[in-house]
Amino acid sequence: MLILFGYVAVVASVIGGYMMVGGHLAVLFQPAEIVIICGAAIGAFVASNNGTAIKATLKVVPKLKGSVKYNKELFMELMALLYLLLAKGRQEGMMALERDVETPAESPLFTRYPKLMADPLLMEFLTDYLRLMISGNMDAFEIESLMDHEIETFQHEAEIPVNAISGVGDGLPAFGIVAAVMGVVHALGAEGLTPEEVGPLIAAALVGTFLGILLAYGFVTPLATHIRHQISEVEKMLQCIKVTLLANLNGYAPPIAVEFGRKVLYSSERPSFSELEEHVRSVRSQPSGNSQG
Repeated sequence: MLILFGYVAVVASVIGGYMMVGGHLAVLFQPAEIVIICGAAIGAFVASNNGTAIKATLKVVPKLKGSVKYNKELFMELMALLYLLLAKGRQEGMMALERDVETPAESPLFTRYPKLMADPLLMEFLTDYLRLMISGNMDAFEIESLMDHEIETFQHEAEIPVNAISGVGDGLPAFGIVAAVMGVVHALGAEGLTPEEVGPLIAAALVGTFLGILLAYGFVTPLATHIRHQISEVEKMLQCIKVTLLANLNGYAPPIAVEFGRKVLYSSERPSFSELEEHVRSVRSQPSGNSQG
């Protein structure tokens, strides 16, 4: 996992550099300051979010994956599926897609792409708008407006955990300062201590500032950024579906409609025109019962 690798690199760099100058690890272990910082951060997280945001955050964090889920291969599979669906609709009429859309698990077109079928968000988005296209009661402008609203709603909902985690990351350095100040107050308020005894207490107090900043910028904030990147990848998949279906509604042939969808992809994941054309040609020549992925 890339997240785990990044965390290991952060810890190794910080601790390794500290030990290179002769630092002692025992000094960094301050349970009281860990309790202050982490406890205050958790409390602030609960206080600043409602139940929906808390549940969404707790739900998304365990599902984080370091590998790229929406990669070039999956984009090509999506565009191949779109081509097959639109080509069937153009040749046999959109009503011929009704059974495929209503029961994708039994469709010879959808079942060729198990990776896509394993993503309920994409499947729901695609089948819902194909169903509207089959009904024939909405024009391209109305469907585009509805798609935009749905993608915007997805974005706002998906960013709830990002904002919650970012808020914790923003507050951790301040909580580290709180812990450090409380440690300094304790050290200076203790009676009968010599300067040699006060020094270690001050050093221990400053560990709070160190921990707060390290947790914020080394662990929590990168986690929020990682989730934001995943949201962007999902949005790009939805936009690819949107542009392709709208191009078909505006009268373009399936190969051209799929080309519209290709153009909205990020350059790092976008297949070339020849790659997509070759892939579509190979898909078109296969029997509908074969599987991929």
